[in-house]
Amino acid sequence: MKKKLPRLKSDKEAEEFVEKSDLTEYDLSGMRLVRFEFQPKSERVNMRIPRQLLDAVRASAAKAGVPYQRFIRQALEDAVRRKRA
Repeated sequence: MKKKLPRLKSDKEAEEFVEKSDLTEYDLSGMRLVRFEFQPKSERVNMRIPRQLLDAVRASAAKAGVPYQRFIRQALEDAVRRKRA
């Protein structure tokens, strides 16, 4: 049985843990991909969508654990990336 990951209180503590630990000893099954947003958001978009769609987007965002506007931005980025490929 693998160990549970400890709760780390700071970035420095996390960096030290990753640097010194053998991560193969830990259960990483609960981990999920996190995308960091570094680019500034300088433009605003305003659109009208049906309430039902907005409710579905908010529910999906909550399930993914992200704010709904970030969820929409990520969906747009994914669609553009797929279209370019």
